Amino acid sequence: MARFVSPAGISKVSVPLTDFYRQEFLKHRQCLAAQKEYFSEGAISTADEALSKVLGELDRLCAQDDADQLMSGLLKKFNAVTGLSGWLDPTQRH
Repeated sequence: MARFVSPAGISKVSVPLTDFYRQEFLKHRQCLAAQKEYFSEGAISTADEALSKVLGELDRLCAQDDADQLMSGLLKKFNAVTGLSGWLDPTQRH
């Protein structure tokens, strides 16, 4: 985890890393919205609530020592629901 010194002391949150994860979770939200017709309203609502919770806690989650593993696990779980990785253009993968 990148650390930098700020006027308030040492911070473990890397803004670009947090922004990266925010964009990834927003992609899952968009993918979920695009699939509304295929799932029940309750399933969509539950998944969207979970995404909202993660997005609301993202700064705190990214500040944890195990943030990379935590974020990776969460993204894999959301991918199991949204299937986002299957929608991606293979030429655009990193």
